[in-house]
Amino acid sequence: MLLIENTVTGLIVLFAIMIASVPLGLVALASSGIGTGIALVSGAEKAVINQGLFGYNSVLTGLALSLFLSGEKRWGIALAGAAVTVLFTAALMHLLKAMEVPILTFPYILLTWSVLLASFGLASIQLSPNLVPQDLSHWKLQAEGHFEATELIEGVGQIYFLENIYSSFLILIGIFWASWRMGLYAVVGTVLSSLTAYGLGAGSPSFNSGLYGYNAVLAIMAVTVVFKDRRHNSIPAGIVAAILTVPLMASITDVMIPYGLPALTMPFVIVTWLFLSLRKVLPKL
Repeated sequence: MLLIENTVTGLIVLFAIMIASVPLGLVALASSGIGTGIALVSGAEKAVINQGLFGYNSVLTGLALSLFLSGEKRWGIALAGAAVTVLFTAALMHLLKAMEVPILTFPYILLTWSVLLASFGLASIQLSPNLVPQDLSHWKLQAEGHFEATELIEGVGQIYFLENIYSSFLILIGIFWASWRMGLYAVVGTVLSSLTAYGLGAGSPSFNSGLYGYNAVLAIMAVTVVFKDRRHNSIPAGIVAAILTVPLMASITDVMIPYGLPALTMPFVIVTWLFLSLRKVLPKL
Protein backbone atom coordinates (compact mmCIF):
# COMPACT_ATOMS: atom_id res chain seq x y z
CA MET A 1 0.00 0.00 0.00
CA LEU A 2 1.04 3.62 -0.53
CA LEU A 3 3.47 4.69 2.27
CA ILE A 4 3.19 1.25 3.93
CA GLU A 5 5.52 -1.70 3.37
CA ASN A 6 3.35 -4.58 4.56
CA THR A 7 2.20 -7.53 2.47
CA VAL A 8 -0.91 -8.22 4.56
CA THR A 9 -1.98 -4.59 4.32
CA GLY A 10 -1.55 -4.76 0.55
CA LEU A 11 -3.77 -7.83 0.36
CA ILE A 12 -6.40 -6.16 2.53
CA VAL A 13 -6.40 -3.13 0.24
CA LEU A 14 -6.78 -5.37 -2.82
CA PHE A 15 -9.70 -7.16 -1.17
CA ALA A 16 -11.26 -3.79 -0.32
CA ILE A 17 -11.04 -2.71 -3.96
CA MET A 18 -12.55 -6.03 -5.06
CA ILE A 19 -15.51 -5.51 -2.74
CA ALA A 20 -16.22 -2.13 -4.32
CA SER A 21 -15.64 -3.33 -7.89
CA VAL A 22 -14.25 -6.62 -9.19
CA PRO A 23 -13.07 -5.07 -12.51
CA LEU A 24 -11.22 -2.35 -10.58
CA GLY A 25 -9.68 -4.99 -8.35
CA LEU A 26 -8.43 -6.91 -11.38
CA VAL A 27 -7.01 -3.69 -12.86
CA ALA A 28 -5.22 -2.98 -9.57
CA LEU A 29 -3.76 -6.49 -9.48
CA ALA A 30 -2.68 -6.36 -13.12
CA SER A 31 -1.22 -2.85 -12.75
CA SER A 32 0.79 -3.90 -9.71
CA GLY A 33 2.17 -6.90 -11.58
CA ILE A 34 3.00 -4.80 -14.64
CA GLY A 35 4.76 -2.10 -12.62
CA THR A 36 6.75 -4.51 -10.49
CA GLY A 37 7.53 -6.81 -13.43
CA ILE A 38 8.90 -4.04 -15.64
CA ALA A 39 11.01 -2.72 -12.77
CA LEU A 40 12.48 -6.20 -12.17
CA VAL A 41 13.23 -6.83 -15.84
CA SER A 42 14.73 -3.37 -16.23
CA GLY A 43 17.22 -3.92 -13.42
CA ALA A 44 15.81 -1.69 -10.70
CA GLU A 45 17.24 -2.15 -7.22
CA LYS A 46 15.38 -4.86 -5.33
CA ALA A 47 15.22 -2.70 -2.20
CA VAL A 48 13.37 -0.01 -4.12
CA ILE A 49 11.05 -2.58 -5.70
CA ASN A 50 10.30 -4.11 -2.30
CA GLN A 51 9.31 -0.66 -1.03
CA GLY A 52 6.54 -0.69 -3.62
CA LEU A 53 7.64 2.55 -5.29
CA PHE A 54 7.00 1.17 -8.76
CA GLY A 55 3.94 -0.85 -7.84
CA TYR A 56 1.71 1.68 -6.12
CA ASN A 57 2.16 4.43 -8.71
CA SER A 58 1.25 1.96 -11.45
CA VAL A 59 -1.78 0.77 -9.47
CA LEU A 60 -3.05 4.31 -8.94
CA THR A 61 -2.56 5.12 -12.63
CA GLY A 62 -4.41 1.99 -13.71
CA LEU A 63 -7.32 2.72 -11.37
CA ALA A 64 -7.51 6.40 -12.31
CA LEU A 65 -7.50 5.84 -16.07
CA SER A 66 -10.05 3.03 -15.74
CA LEU A 67 -12.40 5.37 -13.90
CA PHE A 68 -11.79 8.66 -15.67
CA LEU A 69 -11.85 7.36 -19.24
CA SER A 70 -14.72 5.81 -21.16
CA GLY A 71 -15.08 3.49 -24.13
CA GLU A 72 -13.87 -0.04 -24.77
CA LYS A 73 -10.24 1.06 -25.11
CA ARG A 74 -10.02 2.45 -21.60
CA TRP A 75 -8.92 -0.86 -20.07
CA GLY A 76 -6.02 -1.19 -22.49
CA ILE A 77 -5.08 2.44 -22.03
CA ALA A 78 -5.19 1.99 -18.26
CA LEU A 79 -2.81 -0.96 -18.32
CA ALA A 80 -0.54 0.76 -20.82
CA GLY A 81 -0.52 3.78 -18.53
CA ALA A 82 0.47 1.54 -15.62
CA ALA A 83 3.44 0.35 -17.67
CA VAL A 84 4.55 3.84 -18.72
CA THR A 85 4.25 5.01 -15.12
CA VAL A 86 7.29 2.86 -14.33
CA LEU A 87 9.35 5.02 -16.69
CA PHE A 88 8.00 8.23 -15.12
CA THR A 89 8.75 6.83 -11.66
CA ALA A 90 12.35 5.92 -12.50
CA ALA A 91 13.04 9.25 -14.20
CA LEU A 92 11.54 11.29 -11.37
CA MET A 93 13.44 9.28 -8.76
CA HIS A 94 16.64 10.39 -10.48
CA LEU A 95 15.56 14.01 -10.95
CA LEU A 96 14.25 14.51 -7.43
CA LYS A 97 17.17 12.75 -5.77
CA ALA A 98 19.22 15.94 -5.93
CA MET A 99 16.40 17.81 -4.16
CA GLU A 100 16.28 15.12 -1.44
CA VAL A 101 12.51 14.76 -1.63
CA PRO A 102 10.60 11.51 -2.27
CA ILE A 103 8.62 11.00 -5.47
CA LEU A 104 5.48 10.00 -3.55
CA THR A 105 2.58 9.81 -6.05
CA PHE A 106 3.88 12.47 -8.43
CA PRO A 107 4.59 10.01 -11.31
CA TYR A 108 0.99 8.77 -11.27
CA ILE A 109 -0.39 12.31 -11.10
CA LEU A 110 1.77 13.52 -13.99
CA LEU A 111 0.90 10.60 -16.26
CA THR A 112 -2.81 10.56 -15.41
CA TRP A 113 -3.21 14.28 -16.06
CA SER A 114 -1.26 13.94 -19.33
CA VAL A 115 -3.47 11.11 -20.61
CA LEU A 116 -6.70 12.84 -19.58
CA LEU A 117 -5.60 16.07 -21.27
CA ALA A 118 -4.66 14.09 -24.38
CA SER A 119 -8.34 13.16 -24.73
CA PHE A 120 -9.01 16.68 -26.04
CA GLY A 121 -6.71 16.07 -29.00
CA LEU A 122 -6.85 12.32 -29.58
CA ALA A 123 -10.09 10.67 -30.60
CA SER A 124 -9.00 7.24 -29.36
CA ILE A 125 -8.87 8.54 -25.78
CA GLN A 126 -12.36 9.35 -24.52
CA LEU A 127 -12.87 11.30 -21.32
CA SER A 128 -15.49 9.99 -18.91
CA PRO A 129 -18.84 11.86 -18.96
CA ASN A 130 -18.33 12.42 -15.24
CA LEU A 131 -15.40 14.72 -15.99
CA VAL A 132 -17.01 17.75 -17.57
CA PRO A 133 -14.92 20.88 -18.32
CA GLN A 134 -16.63 23.96 -16.91
CA ASP A 135 -16.19 27.70 -17.08
CA LEU A 136 -14.93 28.81 -13.69
CA SER A 137 -16.60 32.22 -14.07
CA HIS A 138 -19.97 30.47 -14.11
CA TRP A 139 -19.12 27.94 -11.42
CA LYS A 140 -21.53 27.91 -8.48
CA LEU A 141 -20.36 26.47 -5.19
CA GLN A 142 -22.84 24.13 -3.55
CA ALA A 143 -21.92 24.63 0.08
CA GLU A 144 -25.17 23.42 1.59
CA GLY A 145 -24.92 20.18 3.47
CA HIS A 146 -24.36 18.61 6.85
CA PHE A 147 -21.68 16.60 8.55
CA GLU A 148 -22.04 12.82 8.53
CA ALA A 149 -19.89 10.29 10.37
CA THR A 150 -19.49 8.15 7.23
CA GLU A 151 -17.47 10.96 5.63
CA LEU A 152 -14.67 10.24 8.11
CA ILE A 153 -14.26 6.69 6.83
CA GLU A 154 -14.90 7.44 3.15
CA GLY A 155 -11.94 9.82 3.10
CA VAL A 156 -9.67 6.79 3.64
CA GLY A 157 -11.29 4.85 0.78
CA GLN A 158 -10.87 7.76 -1.62
CA ILE A 159 -7.12 7.09 -1.65
CA TYR A 160 -8.07 4.37 -4.13
CA PHE A 161 -11.14 6.17 -5.56
CA LEU A 162 -13.53 4.04 -3.49
CA GLU A 163 -16.90 5.41 -2.37
CA ASN A 164 -17.79 2.32 -0.39
CA ILE A 165 -18.02 2.44 3.39
CA TYR A 166 -17.08 -1.23 3.81
CA SER A 167 -14.06 -0.92 1.53
CA SER A 168 -12.97 2.22 3.32
CA PHE A 169 -13.27 0.51 6.69
CA LEU A 170 -11.20 -2.43 5.43
CA ILE A 171 -8.44 -0.11 4.23
CA LEU A 172 -8.39 1.55 7.64
CA ILE A 173 -8.06 -1.89 9.25
CA GLY A 174 -5.16 -2.59 6.87
CA ILE A 175 -3.41 0.59 8.01
CA PHE A 176 -3.86 -0.35 11.68
CA TRP A 177 -2.53 -3.83 10.88
CA ALA A 178 0.71 -2.34 9.59
CA SER A 179 1.06 0.22 12.37
CA TRP A 180 -1.30 1.36 15.08
CA ARG A 181 0.37 4.78 14.98
CA MET A 182 -0.31 5.17 11.27
CA GLY A 183 -3.88 3.99 11.83
CA LEU A 184 -4.36 6.52 14.59
CA TYR A 185 -2.90 9.32 12.49
CA ALA A 186 -5.11 8.28 9.57
CA VAL A 187 -8.16 8.74 11.80
CA VAL A 188 -6.85 12.08 13.08
CA GLY A 189 -6.16 13.21 9.52
CA THR A 190 -9.63 12.46 8.24
CA VAL A 191 -11.23 14.11 11.30
CA LEU A 192 -9.10 17.24 10.89
CA SER A 193 -9.83 17.49 7.17
CA SER A 194 -13.57 17.03 7.69
CA LEU A 195 -13.73 19.69 10.39
CA THR A 196 -11.58 22.08 8.36
CA ALA A 197 -13.57 21.55 5.16
CA TYR A 198 -16.85 21.95 7.02
CA GLY A 199 -15.62 25.08 8.81
CA LEU A 200 -14.40 26.69 5.60
CA GLY A 201 -17.66 25.92 3.78
CA ALA A 202 -16.39 23.33 1.32
CA GLY A 203 -18.61 22.28 -1.58
CA SER A 204 -21.04 19.65 -0.34
CA PRO A 205 -20.60 17.10 -3.20
CA SER A 206 -16.84 16.85 -2.59
CA PHE A 207 -17.22 17.09 1.17
CA ASN A 208 -19.91 14.44 1.45
CA SER A 209 -17.98 11.92 -0.68
CA GLY A 210 -14.80 12.22 1.39
CA LEU A 211 -12.75 13.96 -1.30
CA TYR A 212 -11.21 16.33 1.25
CA GLY A 213 -10.07 13.49 3.48
CA TYR A 214 -7.66 11.28 1.59
CA ASN A 215 -4.97 13.89 1.00
CA ALA A 216 -5.00 14.78 4.70
CA VAL A 217 -4.70 11.11 5.66
CA LEU A 218 -1.68 10.64 3.40
CA ALA A 219 -0.06 13.93 4.46
CA ILE A 220 -0.26 13.35 8.21
CA MET A 221 1.03 9.78 7.87
CA ALA A 222 3.92 10.94 5.69
CA VAL A 223 5.00 13.86 7.86
CA THR A 224 4.55 12.25 11.29
CA VAL A 225 5.55 8.63 10.63
CA VAL A 226 7.09 7.76 7.25
CA PHE A 227 9.40 10.77 6.93
CA LYS A 228 9.38 11.92 10.55
CA ASP A 229 12.24 13.90 12.04
CA ARG A 230 13.66 11.69 14.80
CA ARG A 231 15.23 14.70 16.51
CA HIS A 232 11.96 16.53 17.13
CA ASN A 233 8.26 15.92 17.61
CA SER A 234 6.66 15.69 14.16
CA ILE A 235 3.05 15.59 15.38
CA PRO A 236 2.37 19.38 15.24
CA ALA A 237 3.79 19.54 11.71
CA GLY A 238 1.64 16.57 10.69
CA ILE A 239 -1.49 18.23 12.05
CA VAL A 240 -0.78 21.45 10.16
CA ALA A 241 0.02 19.44 7.03
CA ALA A 242 -3.33 17.65 7.20
CA ILE A 243 -5.20 20.94 7.61
CA LEU A 244 -3.33 22.61 4.74
CA THR A 245 -4.41 19.91 2.28
CA VAL A 246 -7.99 21.19 2.49
CA PRO A 247 -7.48 24.69 1.00
CA LEU A 248 -4.93 23.22 -1.40
CA MET A 249 -7.48 20.66 -2.56
CA ALA A 250 -9.98 23.44 -3.19
CA SER A 251 -7.49 25.60 -5.10
CA ILE A 252 -6.14 22.79 -7.28
CA THR A 253 -9.69 21.63 -8.01
CA ASP A 254 -10.56 25.17 -9.14
CA VAL A 255 -7.51 25.27 -11.42
CA MET A 256 -8.59 21.96 -12.99
CA ILE A 257 -12.30 22.80 -13.42
CA PRO A 258 -11.85 24.29 -16.93
CA TYR A 259 -10.34 20.97 -18.03
CA GLY A 260 -12.65 18.73 -16.02
CA LEU A 261 -9.68 17.06 -14.33
CA PRO A 262 -9.51 15.73 -10.75
CA ALA A 263 -6.97 17.07 -8.25
CA LEU A 264 -5.87 13.51 -7.41
CA THR A 265 -3.22 13.41 -4.65
CA MET A 266 -1.42 16.61 -5.67
CA PRO A 267 -2.31 18.42 -2.40
CA PHE A 268 -0.65 15.60 -0.46
CA VAL A 269 2.47 15.77 -2.62
CA ILE A 270 2.81 19.55 -2.35
CA VAL A 271 2.26 19.65 1.42
CA THR A 272 4.65 16.76 2.09
CA TRP A 273 7.35 18.28 -0.10
CA LEU A 274 6.78 21.61 1.66
CA PHE A 275 7.34 20.24 5.16
CA LEU A 276 10.26 17.98 4.21
CA SER A 277 11.96 20.94 2.54
CA LEU A 278 11.20 23.30 5.43
CA ARG A 279 13.00 20.97 7.83
CA LYS A 280 16.24 21.56 5.95
CA VAL A 281 16.05 25.29 6.74
CA LEU A 282 13.97 25.23 9.91
CA PRO A 283 15.18 22.00 11.60
CA LYS A 284 13.04 22.39 14.72
CA LEU A 285 9.78 22.64 12.76
